[in-house]
Amino acid sequence: MKTSISLFMAGVIAALAMLSHTGKNLQAASVVEPENLSVATFAVGCFWSAESGFEKLPGVHKVISGFSGGHVANPSYDQVSKGDTGHVESVQVYYDPAVISYETLLDAFWRQINPTDNEGQFVDRGKQYRTVIFYNSQEQKEQAEKSRQLLSESGRYPAPIVTQIKKFEVFYPAEDYHQNYYKANPLRYKYYRFGSGRDNYLKKIWGSDLLLKTGQDTAMNQYTKPSDDVLRKKLTSEQYQVTQEEDTEPPFKNAYWNEKREGIYVDIVSGEPLFSSRDKFDSGTGWPSFTRPLVAENIVKKEDFLLVFPRTEVRSRHGDSHLGHVFDDGPQPTGLRYCLNSASLRFIPIEEMEAAGYGQFLSQFQTESPK
Repeated sequence: MKTSISLFMAGVIAALAMLSHTGKNLQAASVVEPENLSVATFAVGCFWSAESGFEKLPGVHKVISGFSGGHVANPSYDQVSKGDTGHVESVQVYYDPAVISYETLLDAFWRQINPTDNEGQFVDRGKQYRTVIFYNSQEQKEQAEKSRQLLSESGRYPAPIVTQIKKFEVFYPAEDYHQNYYKANPLRYKYYRFGSGRDNYLKKIWGSDLLLKTGQDTAMNQYTKPSDDVLRKKLTSEQYQVTQEEDTEPPFKNAYWNEKREGIYVDIVSGEPLFSSRDKFDSGTGWPSFTRPLVAENIVKKEDFLLVFPRTEVRSRHGDSHLGHVFDDGPQPTGLRYCLNSASLRFIPIEEMEAAGYGQFLSQFQTESPK
């Protein structure tokens, strides 16, 4: 799908392009920052890679692919790929500053790019693939400049850092088929990613420092699903039936439907963090209900046809536990109701979070409760 690449990748990408379909751009004005979230804007070359890189971070709720920095309004992918619009492929990163800081996002940005290349990124050549940090505030500008200066002084790169830091003006979302491409087309994305040379370069430059110390590496290594034999010994019969056999516990007769203490809820199987008491509300259903996840990356949604009408099932990513379902009849700010089974969860009170290994989420409880 990208231009000016090696012969091998040209054949692969050309074939993939035939399988794609053209979608219509959304207007720039349609991208509205969700309430209580902050936004960061980055260009790392291919926006497919940027999506997969940022969405793995705890505290990042959503990443949108698109275009920034040019002079053509509402451009199409075809226009931008020709390099005549002045735009670069970019992403809007919506994140919870109570969970992840802008400085951490900057660290993640540098770990995805070659900041010494001003003519593109890896196999993707052209000005439309340059790396840029678009700052959305004076504070972001200062943090970006400081981060770039520190990296420049580190001696990590044999050539000068040329990544630009520019004021954010406008963002245009790319066509629908570009959004969440690495999830929607995992095989095609892996072919592209493997052939791009990005990962080999990053490993060479960063080595053991490639993974951020933000909980991402912990999640990848620690939050795993035990064997079935271990689960049968670890879980009660109800917990096993709910998490492994997609059963539903009775309403009003479960551990957390009326739990009012502050803390977080983790997967009973894997321990991965899922929801916070700050987003919990009384739905009147008799099951614990939340307006949004604590770590969006740890939530998987699937269509469920067990009843007459389809529903959206909610599962944990690392434990693959059945958690419950999500509905669109919840309160603001999201309008969602994550209706969960207590049997799928373990509650960690705020005073036990540090000792239990969830100290990185304590900052969200330092502000006044929105309730």
